[in-house]
Amino acid sequence: MAKYLVIVESPAKAKTIKKFLGSNYMVEASMGHVRDLPKSQFGVNIEKGFEPKYITIRGKGDLIKKLKTQAKKADRVYLATDPDREGEAIAWHLAEILELNPRDSIRIAFNEITKDAVKEASKKPRNLDLQLIEAQQARRILDRIVGYKLSPLLWAKIKKGLSAGRVQSVAVRLIAEREEEINSFSPEEYWTIEGIFNTTNGDITAKLNKWQGEKPLLPNEEETNKILNIIKTENFIISDVEKKERKRNPAPPFTTSTLQQEAWKRLNFAASRTMRVAQELYEGVEIGKEGSLGLITYMRTDSVRVSDQAVEQARRFLQNELGETYVPKDKRVYQTGKKAQDAHEAIRPSYVDKTPANLKAYLSRDQYRLYELIWMRFLSSQAESAVFDTISIKINSSSAQFTASGSTLKFPGFLKLYPDQEKETDSKLPSLKKGTAAKLKDVKSEQHFTQPPPRYSQASLVKELEELGIGRPSTYATIIETIKKRGYVVEEEKRFVPTELGQVTVDLLKDHFSDIVDVDFTRELEEKLDNIEDGQSSSKEILAQFYDAFELELKKAEKLADKVSIADETTDEPCPNCGRFLVVKMGRFGKFLACPGFPDCKFTKPLLKQMPGTCPLDGGNLVERRSKKGRVFYGCANYPNCEFSSWYPPTKKNCPKCGTTMAIKGRGAKKELICLNKDCGYSEAAGDE
Repeated sequence: MAKYLVIVESPAKAKTIKKFLGSNYMVEASMGHVRDLPKSQFGVNIEKGFEPKYITIRGKGDLIKKLKTQAKKADRVYLATDPDREGEAIAWHLAEILELNPRDSIRIAFNEITKDAVKEASKKPRNLDLQLIEAQQARRILDRIVGYKLSPLLWAKIKKGLSAGRVQSVAVRLIAEREEEINSFSPEEYWTIEGIFNTTNGDITAKLNKWQGEKPLLPNEEETNKILNIIKTENFIISDVEKKERKRNPAPPFTTSTLQQEAWKRLNFAASRTMRVAQELYEGVEIGKEGSLGLITYMRTDSVRVSDQAVEQARRFLQNELGETYVPKDKRVYQTGKKAQDAHEAIRPSYVDKTPANLKAYLSRDQYRLYELIWMRFLSSQAESAVFDTISIKINSSSAQFTASGSTLKFPGFLKLYPDQEKETDSKLPSLKKGTAAKLKDVKSEQHFTQPPPRYSQASLVKELEELGIGRPSTYATIIETIKKRGYVVEEEKRFVPTELGQVTVDLLKDHFSDIVDVDFTRELEEKLDNIEDGQSSSKEILAQFYDAFELELKKAEKLADKVSIADETTDEPCPNCGRFLVVKMGRFGKFLACPGFPDCKFTKPLLKQMPGTCPLDGGNLVERRSKKGRVFYGCANYPNCEFSSWYPPTKKNCPKCGTTMAIKGRGAKKELICLNKDCGYSEAAGDE
C-alpha cells in the first residue's frame, strides 16, 4: 500500500486531519514558517532584481530533518498549509527544502477541516500557485525594505531601537491625525426643544422638527426662548398619523474584518485575541468521543459568499428548530465588495447542527463565546427579516411642527437568533386620529454642544483601515499589536491615543517620506501587489518603482531631517533610592514613573490615575491599575495594606442604600450602576453616568 505524507502548519490541525485520512497517511506539522529572511541583515539583493536570501529559521533544524526523513519514506508528499497567500508561501518553502517540484500536484487546500472537505481536497491535488507566492514574496521584500532602511534613520533622528513598518506607519498616522482633530476641535452650541402633549389616548413626547416651515435654528438660549414663548401661546392638532410596516434584513455572515469588529463590541476581545481563538476553532477542538473537530471555516477571508450546501443546512436547521415562518422564501445571497479577493467563503460554522449549547462543555470560555457569535451570525444571515409596526405622528400649530415616532416588534425573524446589543426594539406610541386636538402640557429646551470625532477603538480602526484599502484584514491584528508594542500608541479607556514618540515619528515621516504614510499611495500599492496574484503586474517592476523613489527620499532625509529630542516629563516626586526627581516614561502598558539615573538606579513604580470615589474597605483613594496581562482594573491606593479591587470603573455617585461609591458595569443597553460594597447588592440603570 502506498504511503503519503501530509504536512500542515500546526499540531492541532495535524491531529484533526489525521482522523479523516487512512492509516497509509502520515500527518506532520511544520510549526508555521520554516524559512525566512535573516533578522541580522537586510537579506535582499537589490542589484540582482531584489533577490531574497532565505535562511532556515533558528530552532527548526531538527524539525526539518524529521520532515526530510518522513518524506523519504513516503511515495507522495502533500502540502496542506492554510488556503491563503501566507500558506502558499509556507508550502513553497517546504517544497524547496524537501526538493519537491512546485509544478507537480503536491498542494491540497480546504476551506474547512471536515471529513468531506479534507477527503475531497486529497483527491484533487494541484501544483503550487507561483503567482500567489510571488505576491507574498513581493510584500515581504517591500516590508523588509521599509523596515531595514528606514529604521536606522529613526534611530539617528529620534531614538534608538525604533522601527518603521509600511502599513503600521499609516495606522499610526490615522490615530495621530484624529488626536489633532480632537485637540483643535471648537465645540458649537445648539439647543433642542421638546414638548409634552396631552391627547385623548394619553401623553406624547415630541421634538420640534420645523419652525415656520423650516428646520429650527436654535444657536443659543436667547433665540430658543423667543421660540418657546411663542409656542406656549399656540394651539396644536394632530396633523398627520402614518402607520407602516418596516422590514429589517439580517447582516451577512462574518468576514475577518467584521468578526474582529463585532467581537470587540460584543465580547470585548482585542483583534489579536479574536484571531487566536478563531485559529483554535478552525484547526480543531477535542469534542468528546468524536475527537478533534474543526468547528469553523477558514477565518482569514474578505468574502461574504457561502456555499449552496451550507445555505441549505442553515435553512433546514431554521425550519426544524424555529418553524417555517423563520425561513425566507428565497435563499439569501450577499454581494462581496469590489475590493475583496473572494478566495474563500465567509466565516461560518463547519457543522450547523453543532449548536453552541451542545459544545459548551468542550470549549474554553473564549472559544465558546466566539463560536456562539459566529454560529448566531451565520444562522441569522439566512433567517427571515424582522418586522416592525411603526407609527409617525406630526403635531402642528400655526408656527411649529413637532414629531414623534415609535415602533413595535411584530415578528422577530433573525433577531431571535442574533439580538441587538444596543438598539431598543420597542417604543410604543398611542393610537391617534388625524385632526384631533393635542394640548401642550409642557415644553422645555435643552442645551447641547457639538462633539469632536471619537478616538479610534480597535473596532473602528479595523473598519477604517478596511474602508481605506490599507493592508489586508488578516494583518490588522498584527498591525495593532505592533504599534502598541513599539510605543507609538497606547489604549486609554479602550481608545487609541498617540504617544509623543508616535506623534514625532509620524511628523518626520510626513515631512520626508510623504508616500510611506500617504493613504492613497498605500492603497494603490496594495492594489498593485494584489495584481501580481492575477499576473497583471510584475513584482520586480513594482519593487523597482518603489525603491528608486524611496532611496532618493532616504538620502535627502539623512541630510535634511532634524534630530528630535523627546524630553521626559519630570515630576516633583523624589526617587526613594537616590533622591533624583522621578520622570514619566512610556512602557508597553502605558506611562510609569522611573528614576532618571538609570542604569545606576533602576527604581520604577506605576503612575496611578486617580479615580472618583473612595475604597469601600478602608476609605482610601481609588486608582486605576493594570494586571500583568495589561488589563485595566481599579484598586485602593493603600495597596498592599488594602487589597480591594474591581473590574468596574468607579463613579462620583454614592449608593443611596449604603453610601458606598458606585461603579459602571456593562455597556450599551445593559449598562448599570452597581454598589462596590459586595454586602449591599444595590444596582440601578446607569443613564448618562
